[in-house]
Amino acid sequence: MRTRLKVCCIASIEEARLAVRLGADAIGLVGAMPSGPGPIADELIREIAVSAPPAVGTFLLTSRTEPDQVVEHVLGARVNTVQLVDDVPRETYDALRKHAPWVRIVQVLHVQDGRVLDEARAIQDSVDAILLDSGRPNAAVRELGGTGRTHDWGVSARLAAESMIPVFLAGGMRPENVSEAVERVRPYGIDLCSGVRVNGRLDPTRLEALVAQIARADKRG
Repeated sequence: MRTRLKVCCIASIEEARLAVRLGADAIGLVGAMPSGPGPIADELIREIAVSAPPAVGTFLLTSRTEPDQVVEHVLGARVNTVQLVDDVPRETYDALRKHAPWVRIVQVLHVQDGRVLDEARAIQDSVDAILLDSGRPNAAVRELGGTGRTHDWGVSARLAAESMIPVFLAGGMRPENVSEAVERVRPYGIDLCSGVRVNGRLDPTRLEALVAQIARADKRG
Protein backbone atom coordinates (compact mmCIF):
# COMPACT_ATOMS: atom_id res chain seq x y z
CA MET A 1 0.00 0.00 0.00
CA ARG A 2 1.28 3.45 -0.86
CA THR A 3 1.93 5.76 2.07
CA ARG A 4 -0.04 8.96 1.69
CA LEU A 5 1.50 12.39 2.19
CA LYS A 6 0.02 15.45 3.85
CA VAL A 7 1.99 18.68 3.65
CA CYS A 8 0.95 21.05 6.40
CA CYS A 9 1.34 24.78 7.14
CA ILE A 10 0.37 25.72 3.59
CA ALA A 11 0.46 29.51 3.39
CA SER A 12 -0.74 30.34 -0.14
CA ILE A 13 -2.42 28.98 -3.25
CA GLU A 14 1.04 28.79 -4.85
CA GLU A 15 2.37 26.60 -2.02
CA ALA A 16 -0.68 24.36 -2.26
CA ARG A 17 -0.17 23.89 -5.99
CA LEU A 18 3.53 23.16 -5.50
CA ALA A 19 2.83 20.57 -2.81
CA VAL A 20 0.22 18.79 -4.94
CA ARG A 21 2.38 18.89 -8.06
CA LEU A 22 5.24 17.20 -6.20
CA GLY A 23 3.13 14.44 -4.71
CA ALA A 24 1.05 15.61 -1.76
CA ASP A 25 -2.27 13.83 -1.35
CA ALA A 26 -3.46 16.41 1.17
CA ILE A 27 -2.65 19.90 2.40
CA GLY A 28 -2.93 21.25 5.92
CA LEU A 29 -4.35 24.71 6.60
CA VAL A 30 -3.64 25.93 10.13
CA GLY A 31 -6.13 28.05 12.00
CA ALA A 32 -5.41 30.01 15.17
CA MET A 33 -3.24 28.05 17.62
CA PRO A 34 -1.80 28.69 21.09
CA SER A 35 1.69 28.02 19.68
CA GLY A 36 3.52 26.56 16.71
CA PRO A 37 4.12 27.48 13.07
CA GLY A 38 1.82 28.05 10.14
CA PRO A 39 -1.41 29.75 11.27
CA ILE A 40 -3.11 31.81 8.59
CA ALA A 41 -6.31 33.84 8.47
CA ASP A 42 -9.58 31.96 8.07
CA GLU A 43 -10.31 33.91 4.88
CA LEU A 44 -7.07 32.63 3.33
CA ILE A 45 -7.80 29.08 4.47
CA ARG A 46 -11.08 29.19 2.58
CA GLU A 47 -9.44 30.69 -0.52
CA ILE A 48 -6.81 27.94 -0.65
CA ALA A 49 -9.30 25.17 0.11
CA VAL A 50 -11.71 26.06 -2.67
CA SER A 51 -8.83 26.31 -5.16
CA ALA A 52 -7.58 22.78 -4.50
CA PRO A 53 -8.35 19.93 -6.95
CA PRO A 54 -11.31 17.77 -5.82
CA ALA A 55 -9.15 14.70 -5.14
CA VAL A 56 -6.86 16.57 -2.74
CA GLY A 57 -7.55 16.40 0.98
CA THR A 58 -7.97 19.88 2.42
CA PHE A 59 -7.42 19.68 6.18
CA LEU A 60 -8.49 22.50 8.49
CA LEU A 61 -6.41 22.36 11.68
CA THR A 62 -8.58 23.80 14.41
CA SER A 63 -7.88 24.22 18.11
CA ARG A 64 -11.54 24.91 18.82
CA THR A 65 -13.23 22.21 20.86
CA GLU A 66 -16.87 23.12 21.50
CA PRO A 67 -19.39 21.65 19.02
CA ASP A 68 -20.89 24.87 17.68
CA GLN A 69 -17.51 26.58 17.34
CA VAL A 70 -15.93 23.65 15.50
CA VAL A 71 -18.85 23.30 13.09
CA GLU A 72 -18.78 27.04 12.40
CA HIS A 73 -15.06 26.91 11.69
CA VAL A 74 -15.36 23.93 9.36
CA LEU A 75 -18.30 25.26 7.37
CA GLY A 76 -16.63 28.64 6.95
CA ALA A 77 -13.39 27.08 5.73
CA ARG A 78 -15.00 25.01 2.94
CA VAL A 79 -12.61 22.09 3.58
CA ASN A 80 -13.27 18.38 3.16
CA THR A 81 -11.44 17.31 6.34
CA VAL A 82 -11.14 18.68 9.86
CA GLN A 83 -8.08 17.94 11.99
CA LEU A 84 -8.94 18.35 15.67
CA VAL A 85 -5.65 19.14 17.40
CA ASP A 86 -7.07 19.15 20.94
CA ASP A 87 -9.29 16.89 22.99
CA VAL A 88 -12.95 17.46 22.23
CA PRO A 89 -16.15 16.26 23.87
CA ARG A 90 -18.07 13.47 22.19
CA GLU A 91 -20.74 16.02 21.28
CA THR A 92 -18.32 17.69 18.87
CA TYR A 93 -18.06 14.54 16.77
CA ASP A 94 -21.85 14.23 16.81
CA ALA A 95 -22.31 17.85 15.73
CA LEU A 96 -19.90 17.42 12.83
CA ARG A 97 -21.68 14.28 11.65
CA LYS A 98 -25.02 16.11 11.81
CA HIS A 99 -24.10 19.47 10.29
CA ALA A 100 -21.16 18.55 8.03
CA PRO A 101 -21.55 14.84 7.21
CA TRP A 102 -19.35 15.15 4.10
CA VAL A 103 -16.36 16.28 6.17
CA ARG A 104 -13.88 13.64 7.36
CA ILE A 105 -12.84 13.85 11.00
CA VAL A 106 -9.19 13.36 11.95
CA GLN A 107 -8.37 13.42 15.65
CA VAL A 108 -4.84 14.29 16.76
CA LEU A 109 -3.39 12.26 19.63
CA HIS A 110 -0.10 13.35 21.15
CA VAL A 111 2.21 10.43 21.90
CA GLN A 112 3.66 11.08 25.34
CA ASP A 113 3.44 7.52 26.68
CA GLY A 114 1.56 4.26 26.20
CA ARG A 115 -1.71 5.73 27.40
CA VAL A 116 -2.28 6.98 23.86
CA LEU A 117 -3.24 3.41 22.92
CA ASP A 118 -6.28 3.59 25.19
CA GLU A 119 -7.10 7.06 23.90
CA ALA A 120 -7.12 5.72 20.35
CA ARG A 121 -9.33 2.75 21.21
CA ALA A 122 -11.85 5.08 22.86
CA ILE A 123 -12.42 7.24 19.77
CA GLN A 124 -12.08 4.84 16.84
CA ASP A 125 -15.82 4.55 16.37
CA SER A 126 -16.26 8.33 16.25
CA VAL A 127 -13.60 9.52 13.81
CA ASP A 128 -12.34 8.67 10.33
CA ALA A 129 -8.62 8.72 11.11
CA ILE A 130 -6.09 9.35 13.86
CA LEU A 131 -3.00 11.53 13.57
CA LEU A 132 -0.13 10.86 15.97
CA ASP A 133 1.92 13.92 16.87
CA SER A 134 4.49 15.05 19.43
CA GLY A 135 2.77 17.94 21.18
CA ARG A 136 2.54 18.68 24.88
CA PRO A 137 -1.04 19.73 25.55
CA ASN A 138 -0.35 20.19 29.27
CA ALA A 139 2.69 22.45 28.90
CA ALA A 140 2.59 26.01 30.27
CA VAL A 141 2.39 27.20 26.66
CA ARG A 142 0.28 24.48 25.11
CA GLU A 143 1.84 22.60 22.18
CA LEU A 144 -0.77 21.11 19.86
CA GLY A 145 1.48 20.35 16.91
CA GLY A 146 4.25 21.73 14.76
CA THR A 147 6.98 20.95 17.29
CA GLY A 148 9.48 19.41 14.87
CA ARG A 149 10.13 16.67 17.44
CA THR A 150 9.83 12.94 16.98
CA HIS A 151 8.23 10.69 19.58
CA ASP A 152 8.40 7.01 20.49
CA TRP A 153 7.78 5.28 17.15
CA GLY A 154 7.49 1.96 18.95
CA VAL A 155 4.25 3.15 20.53
CA SER A 156 3.10 4.55 17.20
CA ALA A 157 3.85 1.28 15.40
CA ARG A 158 1.81 -0.69 17.92
CA LEU A 159 -1.10 1.71 17.58
CA ALA A 160 -0.97 1.68 13.76
CA ALA A 161 -0.88 -2.13 13.72
CA GLU A 162 -3.97 -2.55 15.86
CA SER A 163 -6.01 0.42 14.60
CA MET A 164 -9.16 -0.25 12.61
CA ILE A 165 -8.97 3.20 10.98
CA PRO A 166 -6.16 5.02 9.11
CA VAL A 167 -3.29 6.42 11.18
CA PHE A 168 -1.16 9.38 10.10
CA LEU A 169 2.30 9.87 11.60
CA ALA A 170 3.57 13.38 12.36
CA GLY A 171 6.27 14.88 14.53
CA GLY A 172 9.76 15.63 13.24
CA MET A 173 9.27 14.08 9.80
CA ARG A 174 11.90 15.11 7.23
CA PRO A 175 13.68 13.60 4.20
CA GLU A 176 16.47 12.28 6.40
CA ASN A 177 14.27 10.09 8.61
CA VAL A 178 11.01 9.51 6.77
CA SER A 179 11.96 6.17 5.24
CA GLU A 180 12.83 4.79 8.69
CA ALA A 181 9.54 6.14 10.04
CA VAL A 182 7.53 4.48 7.28
CA GLU A 183 9.31 1.15 7.66
CA ARG A 184 9.00 1.09 11.45
CA VAL A 185 5.46 2.42 11.90
CA ARG A 186 3.74 1.54 8.59
CA PRO A 187 1.30 4.44 8.88
CA TYR A 188 -1.46 5.16 6.41
CA GLY A 189 0.10 8.57 5.84
CA ILE A 190 2.92 10.94 6.78
CA ASP A 191 2.26 14.51 7.89
CA LEU A 192 4.86 17.24 8.14
CA CYS A 193 5.44 20.98 8.10
CA SER A 194 8.93 22.31 8.86
CA GLY A 195 10.76 19.25 7.50
CA VAL A 196 10.28 20.40 3.90
CA ARG A 197 10.75 24.11 4.49
CA VAL A 198 13.74 26.43 4.25
CA ASN A 199 13.47 29.82 5.95
CA GLY A 200 9.78 29.13 6.41
CA ARG A 201 9.04 28.55 2.72
CA LEU A 202 8.09 25.25 1.12
CA ASP A 203 11.23 23.96 -0.55
CA PRO A 204 10.74 21.86 -3.72
CA THR A 205 14.11 20.13 -3.40
CA ARG A 206 13.40 18.91 0.12
CA LEU A 207 9.86 17.91 -0.77
CA GLU A 208 11.02 15.94 -3.82
CA ALA A 209 13.62 14.18 -1.66
CA LEU A 210 11.01 13.29 0.94
CA VAL A 211 8.58 11.92 -1.67
CA ALA A 212 11.39 9.79 -3.11
CA GLN A 213 12.29 8.40 0.30
CA ILE A 214 8.67 7.46 1.01
CA ALA A 215 8.46 5.68 -2.34
CA ARG A 216 11.64 3.73 -1.59
CA ALA A 217 10.33 2.69 1.81
CA ASP A 218 7.04 1.58 0.29
CA LYS A 219 8.88 -0.47 -2.30
CA ARG A 220 11.03 -2.18 0.33
CA GLY A 221 7.92 -2.87 2.40
